[in-house]
Amino acid sequence: MARQFADAYHSLAWEAAYVSPMSRTRATAQPFCDAAHLPMNLRDGLKEISYGDWEGRTRDEVQERFGDDYSRWETEPAWNAPTGGETAVEVAGRASGVITEIMTSHADGNVLIVSHKATLRLILCSLLGIDLGRYRDRIAAPVASVSVVRFGEYGPQLTLLGDRSHLSQ
Repeated sequence: MARQFADAYHSLAWEAAYVSPMSRTRATAQPFCDAAHLPMNLRDGLKEISYGDWEGRTRDEVQERFGDDYSRWETEPAWNAPTGGETAVEVAGRASGVITEIMTSHADGNVLIVSHKATLRLILCSLLGIDLGRYRDRIAAPVASVSVVRFGEYGPQLTLLGDRSHLSQ
């Protein structure tokens, strides 16, 4: 998947690539960065949401062991975190610093962000004014998909969401 993305998109005019420092995102970004001759700008703000004590557990295990917390998180993830983890508001807050950096440093060029499903959906909700607590309900972003946001005179505009046409069947 990473190679197919690199093959499809590396020849566009790119200014930068910002990447979560987690190993799976670095592995996804590497073929593109190599082909586009760009360094990876690793940013902690692009990390996946922290699931705290739920990490590595199945949904059934979490429901059984952390039932009340799980119910609160399912109902309102913006303000309720997985036990020991992060709320959607916290993830959006740390990611917004990276978005501000990109907008300041690369006002007019193409910038690739390689991050994680929840983090990317929260970034999109934040940019588009969608309630952060509804990020799972309002934004569909399949794994290995491309979404495009253009920044113009009237602010951010979502021009492509969840495209996977670069992948072979």
